[in-house]
Amino acid sequence: MVGVSTWSKCKRGKIGVRSPAVTAATTMGAYTYLSELWKKKQSDVMRFLLRVRCWEYRQLPAVVRVTRPTRPDKARRLGYKAKQGYVIYRVRIRRGGRKRPVSKGIVYGKPTNQGVTQLKFQRSKRSVAEERAGRKLGGLRVLSSYWINEDSTYKYFEVILIDPAHTTIRNDPRINWICNPVHKHRELRGLTSAGKKYRGLRGRGHLHHKARPSRRATWKRNQTLSLRRYR
Repeated sequence: MVGVSTWSKCKRGKIGVRSPAVTAATTMGAYTYLSELWKKKQSDVMRFLLRVRCWEYRQLPAVVRVTRPTRPDKARRLGYKAKQGYVIYRVRIRRGGRKRPVSKGIVYGKPTNQGVTQLKFQRSKRSVAEERAGRKLGGLRVLSSYWINEDSTYKYFEVILIDPAHTTIRNDPRINWICNPVHKHRELRGLTSAGKKYRGLRGRGHLHHKARPSRRATWKRNQTLSLRRYR
C-alpha cells in the first residue's frame, strides 16, 4: 500500500505534502464536528439523544430559560456569544394546523370562507416561538432562534435574547445596534430571520418584486390610481 508521503512524492514531486483528504480531516474544528453530527439526525446516537431530551422537555414549562445552548455551533452562527447580556430560552410550540374559532362550526358568509378545520397559519412555528418568548420577556430583544427537537405533538426551539440595558451589550460595537428603540419587539414585526422568511424576503430578483417592501404595500401601490394634475 502506498503511503500519503509516497503518494505525494509520486503525484507532485514534493516531499511531505499532504493529500487534501487528510488535511481536511485533521483540521476540522469542534463546531464543524458538531454541525456534522446534527446533519445526521437519523443516526442511532442522535435518535436516542433527541428522544431522551424530548422526554425531559415535556416535563418542563412551555417557556424556560436554559443555561447554555443545546446547539452551540448553530447559536454562534446566529450571533450568540457566551458573555453577559446574552440569554437562551427554550420554547415549546404545539404542532398542527389551526381551527377557525367559530361556535358550533358555523361560519356566516360566503362559501369560500366556510372552512373550519385544515386551516394553515401563515407564519412558521419558529416565528411563533420567537413571539411567545418576546412577549414573556418584554425587556429583552429577540436576536434569532433555531430548531432543537420535536415529537408528534410539539416542536421545540431555542430563542436567543439580548438585554439592551446591559453595559456589556451597550459597549460592544458589534451588537449595540439592537439597543436602538426601533428594535423593540422586532419579532412581532417580522424583522427577525424567521419573520423575513414568511414575509417572502429571502429571494431576490424579478420573481420577488411583489414581496417588497411588503405584499400589502405592493397591493396598495398597484390599486391606487395616481393622476398628474396637468396631463
